[in-house]
Amino acid sequence: MANPALVTLVVGDEEFLADRAVGSVLAEARAEDPDAEIHELQGSKVEAGELNRLSSPSLFGGRAVVVIRGAQDLAKDVIAEIVKYAAHPAEDTVLVLAHPGGVKGKALVDGVRKAGADVVTVAKPAKPGERLEFIRAEVRRSGRTISPAAAQALLDAVGGDLRDLAAACGQLAFDTEGKTIDEAAVARYYRGRAEVSGFAIADLAIEGKLGEALEQLRWALATGVAPVLIVSALAGGLRSLAKVGGAPRNLRGGQLASHVGMPPWKIDRVKRQLGGWGPDGISAAVQAVATADEQVKGGGADPAYAMEKAIHVIVASRTGR
Repeated sequence: MANPALVTLVVGDEEFLADRAVGSVLAEARAEDPDAEIHELQGSKVEAGELNRLSSPSLFGGRAVVVIRGAQDLAKDVIAEIVKYAAHPAEDTVLVLAHPGGVKGKALVDGVRKAGADVVTVAKPAKPGERLEFIRAEVRRSGRTISPAAAQALLDAVGGDLRDLAAACGQLAFDTEGKTIDEAAVARYYRGRAEVSGFAIADLAIEGKLGEALEQLRWALATGVAPVLIVSALAGGLRSLAKVGGAPRNLRGGQLASHVGMPPWKIDRVKRQLGGWGPDGISAAVQAVATADEQVKGGGADPAYAMEKAIHVIVASRTGR
């Protein structure tokens, strides 16, 4: 694994790809120095002088990694400080900046780019062909290939959310045999399309229908749907709530669809589901699903119990305003 650049700028509003790019730099830094001290910061909360303080040599030696997410929200004096720093970065500090693109905070993007930072641009695959290429690339990451028909079947089953697609690709690569994943393998794995189970469970839980959600969960597990896909669907449903609920109120139609990265029909459904949900409730539900995700991937002994518990928390959190 190559050593990370001293300053990396990740530009793009596709959250999954941006997180992956930042994670790649963190992995490189940890590979070089397993004891590296990681500092995760939000742009809106970074104060003047903070970067200089964190990048100052430690009495105990070792590398520091500073990750600033939401860099578009940095104050003007902090942007000036970071641009100046990027031209002459500290040798024992790795700085990672995540910026969604756009006009806000553009002085930071232009400044660190000119200063010689390593720039990683993440583009949201907007067209079906681009999403199919994403699926093929995800499968290649696992050392496998996927047939065109199987890739289309997977896209039809899971939808366009990249996190969900990546989880599905990883699980297919893990659970199936042979060099190439074919359409028959996708059909066997999903038992008649994943959204009939995982996404239906997520919708029922988000809408507060506890009994029906648990019934569908047990049916899905009994028919062989992978727990990781159900958890992924729960997480995807909650992310949709957070995106639509947190969008500016003045956005409508195509502008809103572009802002949240969803088709209009899905936005309409999510808006109907938002009743009874508030930020605290969504946060509690997301934490519960994150715990379930860890447990179904090996951190717990009973994936079914972990998912049932997550669904109970989701339903109970729905009234949290």
